[in-house]
Amino acid sequence: MDSDVSKYTVIGRIGEGAHGLVFKARHNPTERDVALKKILIKNLEDGIPVNVMREIKALQLLRCKYIIKLYDMFPRGMSLVLVLEYMSSGLWEMLHHNQQELTLPRVKSYAQMLLKGTRYMHAHYVMHRDLKPANLLINHEGILKIADLGLARLYWPNGGRPYSHQVATRWYRAPELLYGARYYTEKVDLWAVGCIIAEMITKQPLFAGESDIEQLAIVLQHLGTPTELIWPGHTELPDFHKITFPESEPTPWNELLSDVDPDAIHLVKSFIMYDANNRIPAKEALRHVWFQNAPPPALLEDMPKPNNQKLK
Repeated sequence: MDSDVSKYTVIGRIGEGAHGLVFKARHNPTERDVALKKILIKNLEDGIPVNVMREIKALQLLRCKYIIKLYDMFPRGMSLVLVLEYMSSGLWEMLHHNQQELTLPRVKSYAQMLLKGTRYMHAHYVMHRDLKPANLLINHEGILKIADLGLARLYWPNGGRPYSHQVATRWYRAPELLYGARYYTEKVDLWAVGCIIAEMITKQPLFAGESDIEQLAIVLQHLGTPTELIWPGHTELPDFHKITFPESEPTPWNELLSDVDPDAIHLVKSFIMYDANNRIPAKEALRHVWFQNAPPPALLEDMPKPNNQKLK
């Protein structure tokens, strides 16, 4: 696509992200709808913010049907404009405004697409670190795509490199992050995937804390107090000794996810594991029995289309 701003006609404002405004526009030569993400550069001497550069690099690297596409970028005054694939809705809107459309076949298809995008990211050694419904967008064909890679990082398969623990939105934050882990892997994404699938099924967040401490307390209350056998090394995490919680037994999963198909519960449980090494990889999860009767993503074209025009 052309980098000249004159090639685009702005149709309207979609929303406001963490780093700037997002507009719906039309690329005039192709008549393609796009999203223009306008990022204000507050201080030219400091250059482009590091998380914006990470998002750009990640999107340039990841070319997958289930990850949002970056078409182009260009400077505009004191701003940098990213030209992104236009997505007409998102999973957050589906959960909060179109619950009647989130049928079980649709949930299974969205889960498959989320897993395929996650599998692709992890195969290219990229961890997203902020998977949540608001960052999963849906186009007019009903295809779900992973977006907002501002916290994405390349990782080394064997670890050994510290990262910030201040990542991931609270409800989808893995317990090692809640305990302040600096050394972690792409498997923090898998915990988030399990939370998202559970939320799609029940229409309620799995663990909804109003603070980081409450979030950790809720996880421990439902999963039970971890032992060294269940979660080796957890007592050595940076924030483990800063706060103590009452001993608790795990809540049975059929109570935590009441009236949910046992196969679905088994899949969610496979992600929601204290020990990150035991979380089921996206590649393996795609072969789970719960998906045996799921329609392939292409069949979503025969389903009702999301009509919400918001985009995060």
